[in-house]
Amino acid sequence: MSIIQFLLLQSTELDTENWLTSPGVIGTIVLIFIVLFLGVFIFIKRLNLYVDFLQKNTKNLKEEEFERRLINLDEEEVDEILELRQKAFKANKNYEPKVITETKSKNSGFIKKIIKPKNPLFDEKARSTTKIEISKELKEVVIWYLGASVFWLVFGTLVGQYVGMKFVWPEMDNSSWLSFGRLRPVHTNTVFWGWASMAMLGLGHFVVARTSNIEIFSYKRSKIAFWLMNIAIVLGNLSLMAGINNGGGEYREYIWPIMALFAVGLIMTFFNFYKTVARRKISEIYISNWFILAALVWTIVITVIAYIPVYQDGLGETVIQGYFMHMGVGMWFMTFTLGLIYYFLPSSLNKPIYSYSLGVLAFWTQMLFYTLIGTHHFVFSPLPWWLQTVAIVFSAGMFIPVFAGSTNFFMTMRGSWNHISKSYVLPFFLVGVVFYFVGSVQGSFQAFRFTNFLWHFTDFNVAHSHMTMYGIITFFMWACIYSILPKITGNEPPQNFVGAHFWLAFIGLFAYMISLMTGGTLRGLSWIEGNPFIESVILMENFWVWRAVGGSLMFISHMIFGYNFYLMVQKKKAAKISRKQTLETQIN
Repeated sequence: MSIIQFLLLQSTELDTENWLTSPGVIGTIVLIFIVLFLGVFIFIKRLNLYVDFLQKNTKNLKEEEFERRLINLDEEEVDEILELRQKAFKANKNYEPKVITETKSKNSGFIKKIIKPKNPLFDEKARSTTKIEISKELKEVVIWYLGASVFWLVFGTLVGQYVGMKFVWPEMDNSSWLSFGRLRPVHTNTVFWGWASMAMLGLGHFVVARTSNIEIFSYKRSKIAFWLMNIAIVLGNLSLMAGINNGGGEYREYIWPIMALFAVGLIMTFFNFYKTVARRKISEIYISNWFILAALVWTIVITVIAYIPVYQDGLGETVIQGYFMHMGVGMWFMTFTLGLIYYFLPSSLNKPIYSYSLGVLAFWTQMLFYTLIGTHHFVFSPLPWWLQTVAIVFSAGMFIPVFAGSTNFFMTMRGSWNHISKSYVLPFFLVGVVFYFVGSVQGSFQAFRFTNFLWHFTDFNVAHSHMTMYGIITFFMWACIYSILPKITGNEPPQNFVGAHFWLAFIGLFAYMISLMTGGTLRGLSWIEGNPFIESVILMENFWVWRAVGGSLMFISHMIFGYNFYLMVQKKKAAKISRKQTLETQIN
């Protein structure tokens, strides 16, 4: 039986006419409304704060303003006010609170000013006053890794923005180095290994040292690993643009000599973190270190497996590709990031994590179920049917760690919702937690046979990958960076810039996600109906425009974030000089 006959046979067993009633489709629609509700919820919180500002129209009058108002009163007005006040606060001899009455007066108070925030959505919020003292070496390593991550974020998404615009204007250039086939893996690998990985490792150094109550085992190894991994990214991107790659394996396009540099950096980092935890000054191993060390171990293993060529002929390569592609997302990015959140979320809210037991449950079920779900990317392929079924079952099993982790995070944030209008950190955390639930559950829904048949190989998959890598990982990274960097550098970014960063990124992601989900669904239905392929390309035109619009908003937010990062790490030389000059002036 040929592959085409096999696919036709399987498709006839699926009820494609009632696609809208499929559990996976219904569940995805519900999840989208959850994201929409999240945006409305945060917007209302901002709006309520704006209304509160307008209602606070009675402020303490400054002393000179109060004196000026009294001086301008006529004698008759003064006598009238004094008489009213005397009547209002006069009590009888047998004092009882209920007897006291107060006479209202039009002169009972003075309005200082009515505060009208210039930016109700980007409002000024409470600034962090906490300062964390860490060693110079640790601070330097953290800033090194985070600085590199910011650079790769801007560069990688610039490439992604350019590639996205090619869908609208496919004839933008004629250079082979700038072709879609070469730039697309540059974008994905840069944001994978450059932005997300460098950000995670930089924050991981801080978490491992703090939770172990000891310095990192070797800062020299940390710096060597830093250079090895960043050199690998530079060489990898140059080779991809030159047309030198590892073939069609998504997210493993870097050739093995280049990826070997990155793998050596990971091995050095794992050894460094392991020795730090082993030398810890406290008896317990905090759960963050469980996730972080597990992520490093799994990533080293899957990288080695993915680059060994002996069993990657024919379908063997397909199996390994599914294993590497999904394990890379789940066991590297998701596992490491969850470890960071178990530290940064409770520390930002100044409260303990809700349940250590839920964290342990989430950890072990993540280790169990995530390791065998990669094949759900190849449902209805020539791979063994039982292997596809195992992937679908284990994808459904991912509900357990996702519900356990989401519950833990939401319950930790319980009672802190008002901080959304006071702190810029919590909205980033909240978006990350909601997308952790929405993106992960939607991925499990998409693994079902019908939804996989409808959506896979369409633009819907691109939307899903951005729900996870952007909505979860990237928003969590931003939350952690905004949470800790001002505390170790003493520099706060302008709050309106942070607000602009948040809203542009969130609205851009929502526009990007909804446009590709809608277009991908229509495209899948077009294929099911047997229409010519070119028709599905034409119907995507308007959706690709909205993809470019959403991507543009996201890229602008990254530029703002880059500027915020610069403000957070810059040295306050001017301030020191100013204080010195002030002191000299006072002495003179």
